Amino acid sequence: MSDNIRNFMGYMWVQQEDGIVTIGINEDGLEDFEEITSIELPAENEKVEADVVLGTIETDDGPLDIYSPVDGTVIEVNSQVLEDPSLIQEDPYEEGWLIRIEPADEDEDDEDYDEDDDDEDDEEDDDDEE
Repeated sequence: MSDNIRNFMGYMWVQQEDGIVTIGINEDGLEDFEEITSIELPAENEKVEADVVLGTIETDDGPLDIYSPVDGTVIEVNSQVLEDPSLIQEDPYEEGWLIRIEPADEDEDDEDYDEDDDDEDDEEDDDDEE
């Protein structure tokens, strides 16, 4: 598992790379059920809102809602997991990711999810010194 993956809502993971947010189900979330029966995810280019349900995974233990960590636009849906939901359980952090979202406002997103907030301030300070 990559260093920049963080847990979200307890049972999901979020990874931000190059301004794109990828989400999936983490190992804790996978422990709650044995089988995924179906997945509903939004279409590409659909707008999503932070902390709002954007899809559902149907499991043998009932539905599991998928929430968006950010306001933004869905830029990619993992069609492999739609065809073969077991990928989520077999490889949740690589092949089993669910959705990629382009945040609506990167500055706002960085404050929420970037643990290195101070770096931005440092860069501004460096500019002042020159």
